[in-house]
Amino acid sequence: RQFNRTKTITASILKKNTVKNYEFVFNQFHDEFGDRLADSITPDEILSFLTKLTDGTKQSTKRNRYSSLKAFFNYIKNSIDPNLQNPCDTPILRKIFKDRKAPPWPIFEKELIDEIIFKTTNPRNRIMLELMARGGMRIGEVLKIRPIDIQDRKITLPDPKSGKESEVVFIPQKVADRLKDYIKEKGIEPDQRIFPITYNAARVMVKKAGKLVGIHLKPHDLRRFCATYASRAGTPIEIISKILLRHVHLSTTQRYL
Repeated sequence: RQFNRTKTITASILKKNTVKNYEFVFNQFHDEFGDRLADSITPDEILSFLTKLTDGTKQSTKRNRYSSLKAFFNYIKNSIDPNLQNPCDTPILRKIFKDRKAPPWPIFEKELIDEIIFKTTNPRNRIMLELMARGGMRIGEVLKIRPIDIQDRKITLPDPKSGKESEVVFIPQKVADRLKDYIKEKGIEPDQRIFPITYNAARVMVKKAGKLVGIHLKPHDLRRFCATYASRAGTPIEIISKILLRHVHLSTTQRYL
């Protein structure tokens, strides 16, 4: 019952790929321990199970599968049995399945990002850069938007990364005006994609834009810049997290900043 209840809640709030990861881990776990009580499973058994489950996989995959199982036991502890000792929460398991320390993200100054945008003469490319750098949008979100999704400064995102039915992005008025003019000039129909290019083509465009000022630029650098600039301007982190970046967890935003 614990397993099925957690699986249902997980599926309701997460995206498809994440759900697939949870389902894989939970189904394997259910096959191994389905007839056991949660409080009877030991850390040694968890270690043996995860070792078999993650054999030959990347460290990031090992960490994700460990985190999924740890979250499952935390859910039981927080919602069903407060006396449960999470068998995943031991020093040896945390050490084995921890992530390698990631290098720090580059943070670019406002003057540099402004220069990149101003030097981008292609109207389509410039607007795409502005939506990421000024509106905090992900590159995948930019590629999906249609005229029907736009209402002045507000862009409604269908099927967002968070798993919600929709999310709303607010963009600066000048960017909204340029976007409106671009749609009108190109004669884009209400239900057509405004930027009908591939994800890879968009990444290449951003990389070329960065080369205009001699830097290696990736799409997510622009989203992080948007958050950092807002923070330096005094915007509360809660607003940056929930409104600008639309993160599910505040801790994700804290890593950005």
